[in-house]
Amino acid sequence: MKITVITAAYNSEATVGEAIASVAAQTYPEIEHLIIEGNSNDGTLQAIESVRHRRMRLISEPDDGIYDALNKGIQNATGDLIGFVHSDDVLAHDGVLSRIAAEFDDPEVEAVFGDLAYVSKSDTTRVVRHWAAGSFHPRRLKYGWMPPHPTLYLRREVYERLGQFNTTMRIAADYDYDYDFILRFFTRETGKSAHIPEVLYKMRMGGVSNRNWPMIRQKMKEDMLAIHSNGVGSILTLALKSLSKVRQFIGARSGAL
Repeated sequence: MKITVITAAYNSEATVGEAIASVAAQTYPEIEHLIIEGNSNDGTLQAIESVRHRRMRLISEPDDGIYDALNKGIQNATGDLIGFVHSDDVLAHDGVLSRIAAEFDDPEVEAVFGDLAYVSKSDTTRVVRHWAAGSFHPRRLKYGWMPPHPTLYLRREVYERLGQFNTTMRIAADYDYDYDFILRFFTRETGKSAHIPEVLYKMRMGGVSNRNWPMIRQKMKEDMLAIHSNGVGSILTLALKSLSKVRQFIGARSGAL
């Protein structure tokens, strides 16, 4: 069972090498690492080439933002399973993909996800938030539930069935996994999902959508559009989704890891 990991990179010279190295270090043997580089104007391309590994494939050309780049990765993926590692993040340890692949040994499983640690931008050993969503149940969607999106791996046929990411979500597209796609999948899932109760992914804090109030407001608007178009709830759903972030900070401070 082959896993395609997709990394979209643009002007991420300082961190992309670490992201690639975390995939190269994986002990699981059947990996394809697709790097979609968006014609950066810093040293990103050189940083990628400096850590090139035998399981890596590079596509370097202009794109129309991160969702366009991720969609390009999905279109070029040859794996049975597809997941993502963003250019400023890392997999938590070298056995992550082996743990994920083991869950897919059950042919009824079409989605696997785990827990996520938000870490300091300058120190990936310092945990700031701990995101452990727990197992999926359809009724949890209206209460703002979603999995830690960078930990989510899906069978290729899910994308063939549901389509790809919504490139019109401009603010969320620069910061977050496509909430519309998350809801699209979990309201239409036809197989089982599996939750691995351990940290699989480390995400650096920071993002364009929470830099100022206009961007926060735009992201909230985009999230509400996703909630309405997928028929999962109301403004209360969005409020509970936001409130869950407070628990993530509390969990990290209480030593939940």
